[in-house]
Amino acid sequence: MDAIDRKILAELQQDGRLTITELAARVQLSVSPCHRRLRDLEREGAIRGYRAAVDPAAVGLHFESLVFATLRWEDANTVTAFEEAVTAIPHVLQAQRLFGEPDYLLRIAAADIAAYQRLYDEQLVRLPGVQRLTSTLVMKNVIDDRPLPP
Repeated sequence: MDAIDRKILAELQQDGRLTITELAARVQLSVSPCHRRLRDLEREGAIRGYRAAVDPAAVGLHFESLVFATLRWEDANTVTAFEEAVTAIPHVLQAQRLFGEPDYLLRIAAADIAAYQRLYDEQLVRLPGVQRLTSTLVMKNVIDDRPLPP
């Protein structure tokens, strides 16, 4: 990956709806080579996809929590079952397996604290292998969905 590829990635992180003509102009290439590079970046997996960044509040999700999950056991079956169950919960926006304790960090969006409590009581505490859950409420997102550095 060279400097031009990095420019392409930076521009698309800022505005994923750029036309190929606009993108080529911004990275100072003609359309054909820019398009070829873009397809190569997509094929190689540097660009994983395109999507709209939706404001959670605009769709009624005004509440966010970070949940730290510690498992009783960390054998392969428990980890797989936990990860599959977490993946099936649409309100879990992000799940990261961590080194040390806790074992996982989950980012969860809900309509309000009552909706979060129902999700917690009905789904999160029933996740396979969970020993302990600790919730931290998000007061404010200071940096959210920042583009990767060049």
